[in-house]
Amino acid sequence: MTDNTSIALQRIAPSQTTAMTDRATALKAEGRDIISLSVGEPDFATPPHVIAAAKAAMDAGDTKYTPVGGTAALKKAAALHFARDLGIEVPVSQVTISAGGKQAIFHALLATLDPGDEVLIPAPWWVSYPEIVRFAGAEVVKLPTDAAGGFRITAAQLEQAITPRTRWLLLNSPGNPTGATYPAEELQAIGEVLARHPRVLVMSDDIYAPIRYSGGAHATLAVEYPGIADRVLTVSGVSKSHAMTGFRIGVVAGPRWLIQAMEKLQSHSSGNPSSVSQAGAVAAFEGPQDFLLDWRERFRTRRDLVVGGINAIPGLSSPVPDGAFYCMVDAAPLMSRFGNDEALALQLLEHGVAIVPASAFGGADGFRISFAADDAQLAEAVRRIAAAVA
Repeated sequence: MTDNTSIALQRIAPSQTTAMTDRATALKAEGRDIISLSVGEPDFATPPHVIAAAKAAMDAGDTKYTPVGGTAALKKAAALHFARDLGIEVPVSQVTISAGGKQAIFHALLATLDPGDEVLIPAPWWVSYPEIVRFAGAEVVKLPTDAAGGFRITAAQLEQAITPRTRWLLLNSPGNPTGATYPAEELQAIGEVLARHPRVLVMSDDIYAPIRYSGGAHATLAVEYPGIADRVLTVSGVSKSHAMTGFRIGVVAGPRWLIQAMEKLQSHSSGNPSSVSQAGAVAAFEGPQDFLLDWRERFRTRRDLVVGGINAIPGLSSPVPDGAFYCMVDAAPLMSRFGNDEALALQLLEHGVAIVPASAFGGADGFRISFAADDAQLAEAVRRIAAAVA
């Protein structure tokens, strides 16, 4: 059958995380007992004060169009979030709101990339980064990382990778799929490299910043190396921190010219984000934050359960992630039996556990586990994984 889609669309592949989650959902509908650890979604309930604010907005009739880049109230609340939680002091004129962080990233890259441009992406990477770059007609430049190096790039590695065609560096800390977090001193070293290359923009995806396990303030590039802050776009939101994935709200801070370009594109794509969701996000940022302490400790307990269980299984190993709610499992010793990580993923699915193979993230010979599930499910999932590879 002839593919009648555009050349741009043919350059990209469907999201493998979504595909695996959909497959697990379909098997559950057939009556199979499947534990899904493939989706990056907190299992906690959205905080009551957020739900109340969304309901109040509907009752008040706030169900009409808003400004394309978000309401003044949410831009102000987002600026508060950037200052309080990330240390970035930014005026509301340099903040925009999107229908999820993914849309913000999509708009930023499409608004700035031309054919022939290069985008540097540390791998393993979030599945959508390279696909958005390819859709824009630019080239992905993979910066490999490994567990021994904490799944972080080095300043020397970055310096070697930059060329006259480099347009963006994409940084994700804490990272999906590895949970890796960049400390301040490493970001400062990266900033020193970038200072010598003024054409390079930086995407700092800090969506998982509230979910860190080492304590102390979150380190982000715009703060750690302010000399390049005028070309850093910092992405955040409420999906992960406040269990609001379905609300579809992302918040972004960056240079005014780029914010304007993103809003220009958004005016022709989706228009404004949901008015009701924006009201909920205002409450999320301005309301109580103490519940995050409890959520983080519960995630920590789950992390330790999963990592400890995986490391007790012959042929599997996982470092302890610094943040987010993922661990990247190395299954290289098992590849002589299974052939590749996609075959291993299917084997695990047959044993009732849905994960995502490392190859979906630009890695190999392993898989990602999302430990955003209750303790009993995680313990049973680890038991099933052990049985599947025994």
